[in-house]
Amino acid sequence: MDGVLLGLGLVVIIAYLWYVSLVKKRNAGREALSGIDVQLKKRANVVPNILTIAKKFMDHEKSLLTEITELRTQVTNSYDNSDATEIKQHLAAAERLNSKMGQLMVTVEDYPELKSDNTMLQAMQTYNEVEAHISAARRFYNASVTELNNAVEIFPGSIIASMANIKVMPFYEADEAAKAPVNAADFLN
Repeated sequence: MDGVLLGLGLVVIIAYLWYVSLVKKRNAGREALSGIDVQLKKRANVVPNILTIAKKFMDHEKSLLTEITELRTQVTNSYDNSDATEIKQHLAAAERLNSKMGQLMVTVEDYPELKSDNTMLQAMQTYNEVEAHISAARRFYNASVTELNNAVEIFPGSIIASMANIKVMPFYEADEAAKAPVNAADFLN
């Protein structure tokens, strides 16, 4: 009888420790997501400065500037960080904003007076620094998500995770435009 109770007690302790490990990994994933959000907020704060400066010079680029403004609003809206679908939508909007900002930066090259404006140069430098921080935050997030998802999907963690309602989190992935091959001829003309 003592052996059975000892065995049962050992199973309960192991299950509890596994549960604690899963919760820690989920929280690390959420912390990493929060780190991305902090960097996205920094980028969102830089974007209006760039757009304000660009508007002075880029009258016929209004649709791009409007689209960037709308995407910035989407990225800064709150979302449920425990809902995988909402996380995925949030990260996708952030990636679309990144793509459009890249498009704006390329367009700036067509405006020599804008390209040489000191305020614009400083804003672009700040933007590039923030993008480097976002890139680092993405790597940290994806590493945390890998650890959580492995723990949630591999037995016996899968059983404990389903009982505790701990779910996998989505990876931060580049959008399809970022994955597309680059045609150097487009830039050499």
